Amino acid sequence: MARIAALVVVALVAALSATLAFGHATAPALPTGCADLVVNEGTLTVGTDNPAYTPWYAGGAPKSSQWKLNDPSNGKGFESAVVYAVARQLGFQRSAVKWVYVPFARAYAPGKKPFDFDINQISYTPARAKVVTFSSSYFNVNQAIVVNKGTPIAKVHSIAGLRNYKLGAQLGTTSYGYIVSKIKPSKQPAVYQKNDAAVFALKAKQIDGLVVDLPTAFYVTAVQIPNSKILGQFPSPKGGEHFGMVFQKGNQLAGCVNGALSTLRKNGTLKRIQQTWLAKATGAPVLR
Repeated sequence: MARIAALVVVALVAALSATLAFGHATAPALPTGCADLVVNEGTLTVGTDNPAYTPWYAGGAPKSSQWKLNDPSNGKGFESAVVYAVARQLGFQRSAVKWVYVPFARAYAPGKKPFDFDINQISYTPARAKVVTFSSSYFNVNQAIVVNKGTPIAKVHSIAGLRNYKLGAQLGTTSYGYIVSKIKPSKQPAVYQKNDAAVFALKAKQIDGLVVDLPTAFYVTAVQIPNSKILGQFPSPKGGEHFGMVFQKGNQLAGCVNGALSTLRKNGTLKRIQQTWLAKATGAPVLR
């Protein structure tokens, strides 16, 4: 009887294996195994810009590192912590996460990507979504403006009052888009390839105001530009503004990441990460 039972079990296993093999061959477009969707087998490849700025990344970087300010792989800073939380949900060990340098504007340009997703304070816009795929929001954000204390612009209390000043922002950002579409200054806005160049311009008083997202504005005033202040944040656009992870257009891994983010949102992990790294970067007067 034991031998017969064993033979029955073997037969059932073989039948089940055949069924699964057939099901795999005729499976829907989205596989159940998220790990099968990555660009490098066994590795979650994540892109971000370099320098990697605080508070999105933190903890510094060894001199031997390719990273200029902060090493994203240390798990410190809001975006780094979010990545490792998502990776765990997808079944990747910390050691299986690989970070690669991708310039900001290249992350959401059309074409094939060397990463599974890029995370770099990239706001969702309908135009960008035509050529790349975005995850759901991992952080809702407002734009803000930083100025030097004691300068004429520091006395402004409205968006209209900003229009006669020289403003600047990083190339390709929604910060620059806000200057052009909402503030509409009389002077041509300055645009910079990297945010550190824009920060230097404000510090050197080459521009009157720097538009960045609000958490970055807190870092600029606390660390990068002495005697500067956040003049205010801007009202949220219709529908709000949010950061999303960027994928190659049509990459089905986005569905897996959205599921991970949903879990992290429901179990309070995203909120805890935000409280850890962005707690001091939320309050500022609203300019209207």
